[in-house]
Amino acid sequence: MKKITKTWKALSAIVKNPWLLNRVLADDSIWQNYIEQNYQMKSGLPVVDIDEVCGDLDITLECFAFLDGGSLPTDIALLKALSKQIENCQYFEIGTWRGESVVNVAEHAAECYTLNLSKADLLAIGADERYADLHGFFSKGKKNIKHLEGNSLNYDFKGLDKKFDLIFIDGDHHYDYVKNDTAKVFEHLVHDDTVVVWHDYAYSPEKIRPEVMAGILDGVPMECRKYLYHVSNSMCAVYTRRELRSKELSVPMVPDKTFRVRVERRGL
Repeated sequence: MKKITKTWKALSAIVKNPWLLNRVLADDSIWQNYIEQNYQMKSGLPVVDIDEVCGDLDITLECFAFLDGGSLPTDIALLKALSKQIENCQYFEIGTWRGESVVNVAEHAAECYTLNLSKADLLAIGADERYADLHGFFSKGKKNIKHLEGNSLNYDFKGLDKKFDLIFIDGDHHYDYVKNDTAKVFEHLVHDDTVVVWHDYAYSPEKIRPEVMAGILDGVPMECRKYLYHVSNSMCAVYTRRELRSKELSVPMVPDKTFRVRVERRGL
């Protein structure tokens, strides 16, 4: 009887406050159960060592703000190392924010495209003007960076008429967006050797974000799922057809490497 009463109260609360349903649907345990039932994966994607992906990792980040909503240094180092490996790299990303990722990649990539909501769209969904104006703060005005505006849910990716070597998906991290962005990228922008990286696949290098993982798995073509990995020491998932050694995520992880970090304050 108590369970029925609690269920009735919960349903009544959702009817009165529909936004509560979003919290229920975003619950990690629900998405974890979804992944286990549909993909039989309890520990997330197989983990590949960041050295396997990047080679001898020796990367300097010339632009890193250490501010809210950004990436780990290793996340951007991963992108920068990958772009450095690809001759005449053509780069595409969804989700610009301040432009830290694309401006770092642009040091090695020949051409970069970054897609984000327009200022008008950001204001329309309730963002304040200051937040909207900060998008592309570091990347605006760079010759090899093209800023595209639009909502990835209905953006005409096919109209770009272009394939990319390296793609970074870092837009809205709710399931519908992750699935949509992933599916459209694979349908229109990927060639045989494209590397795709997803940010915020994990909350931290040791804690998976199930809702994002579900969106990735459901968005990637079935035959491509075997090429998905979690990059160690990062919050990123990666798709690559290279043969990589991997293992199951086991937490807490025993450190097998350290990174040398030099912090130097620079003015703007």
